[in-house]
Amino acid sequence: MMASSSSAWVKPHNFSTSSSTSLVHDFGCCSLNNSKSITLKKSNKRRANHIKCTLQTPSLHHFPNYTLNKEEMLMKPNKSQDLNMFQRAAAMALDAFETVLVNTERKYPLPKTTDPSVQIAGNFAPVPEQPVRHHLPVVGSIPVCIQGVYVRNGANPLFEPVGGHHLFDGDGMIHSVSIGDGTASYACRFTETERFVQERNIGRPVFPKAIGELHGYTGVGRICLFYARGLAGILDHKNGSGVANAGLVYFNKHLLAMSEDDLPYHVRVTSSGDLETVGRYDFDGQLSSAMIAHPKVDPVTGELFALSYDVVQKPYLKYFKFSKDGKKSSDVEIPLAEPTMMHDFAITERFVVIPDQQVVFKLQEMIRGGSPVVYDKNKTSRFGILDKNAENASGIKWVDVPDCFCFHLWNAWEEPETDEVVVIGSCMTPADSIFNECDANLKSALSEIRLNLKTGVSTRRPIIPESQQLNLEAGMVNRNLLGRKTQYAYLAIAEPWPKVSGIAKVDLTTGEVQKFIYGDCCYGGEPYFVPRDPNSERKDDGYILAFMHDENTWKSELKIINAMTLELEASVKLPSRVPYGFHGTFINSKDLEKQSSPA
Repeated sequence: MMASSSSAWVKPHNFSTSSSTSLVHDFGCCSLNNSKSITLKKSNKRRANHIKCTLQTPSLHHFPNYTLNKEEMLMKPNKSQDLNMFQRAAAMALDAFETVLVNTERKYPLPKTTDPSVQIAGNFAPVPEQPVRHHLPVVGSIPVCIQGVYVRNGANPLFEPVGGHHLFDGDGMIHSVSIGDGTASYACRFTETERFVQERNIGRPVFPKAIGELHGYTGVGRICLFYARGLAGILDHKNGSGVANAGLVYFNKHLLAMSEDDLPYHVRVTSSGDLETVGRYDFDGQLSSAMIAHPKVDPVTGELFALSYDVVQKPYLKYFKFSKDGKKSSDVEIPLAEPTMMHDFAITERFVVIPDQQVVFKLQEMIRGGSPVVYDKNKTSRFGILDKNAENASGIKWVDVPDCFCFHLWNAWEEPETDEVVVIGSCMTPADSIFNECDANLKSALSEIRLNLKTGVSTRRPIIPESQQLNLEAGMVNRNLLGRKTQYAYLAIAEPWPKVSGIAKVDLTTGEVQKFIYGDCCYGGEPYFVPRDPNSERKDDGYILAFMHDENTWKSELKIINAMTLELEASVKLPSRVPYGFHGTFINSKDLEKQSSPA
């Protein structure tokens, strides 16, 4: 049973102000929405909070007051702003406009995809920060090779939403478990983005929410409101609007938290196992555009590869890389006819694999009352193959892959004997089903896509036999083999969607599936594979780390599972609830010792 103390809402104060970067970033890039435009149908009253939740957990009927205390180290909202007379008058007028805007929004029913009572119900609800807790109870034995810190990102809104809200809209929070000599400690902290800091100081949510709010006429109104406040000097709208809640990567002595609507944020793991935000990270002045949340580190060269996309102006897509010591290449502009949503991509030894799929941005749809992110049924999905060291896009090879939408790509490699690039991904149907309220059941089929560079023809097959099909989303291969042929993938069993009932270890050649199931009313998230010995002959010689939450006891654990046998090795009992979240990484103790210090 869920107690009200399990939610950590800061109650918003009266209307005030906001901040962000450009319109491109305000719309957010990990945002999909309706395949058809969301039509605003007037209703006599707002949808009640008792709506049945597709997440199969109780809706949040009550947002408890969250007492900010010293232990949780959250700043009290600063309601006073140093504004001149003109700014105070402008703030009052704009606050009045926002009141009208919110009241107008509340006249229309929200789809489940943006209804807070659905999107952040049960264990999707937020938690307060937790300072580091040491010497956690452990059942079983932690393998001696696991020395370091497991960190996982997720969405954790600081404030109760006042309007539409999608799970992906929440403020970024990192949960960390530090492990050394068989003992474990835990901490969770917000990533203190520019957005988070300004909203915390103002005392309420004021930034436009990319998925929950930016659709239809009221979405246009929120954008206008945001920029009006920026132009009036009420806000600083020039230093980012991202939530940094999706991906994590450790590269060149920096742990980076990312969402593709902004630059990454540098976060440090302290010597005590706590977390601290250093700040927005531009790679020493080299990066001026947003970076997607799934950059790739080549395990052999140590280089980092990334994409950046823009939803307003050309170039809609750019590719770039960083040397292992952090030197950025020139941008390579990828020609696209329209802005396209790209949450992920893949690398091989020689190439980057760029998906150009059917979920696109059409900002004019907002003027028509709909969402700017739509499923374009008339577009043919394709994958671009580009040399990693390309200085321009003239050599890119596009291969059509009809009716294919992969939200995530798990790996890719080259097979020179057939002139093919093999891509492993989860093909999702309907393509916009994460964001679109539809009657069709979501399917996420693990698939092998072969791109023939000689003929320009593709083939696609499900890896798991039809009789054994599972929804598989969120996971990885052995990171030491990224871009190289791999035998196994470790993926979340996303059933009942969007919860994760277990872990699937899939043989990518035979389709054989081994499962680790959490148990009755127990659900987890993305599994993370940690190799026992990089030189081991067995490529599955390692351990799987994953958070699990028991909805009966309302307790959370870190599970450590033998990747070869899928037998449980240890469970770390955590001192507070860990909400279901997104992506993580593991940083070994030797790398932790080399972390970059704050400037």
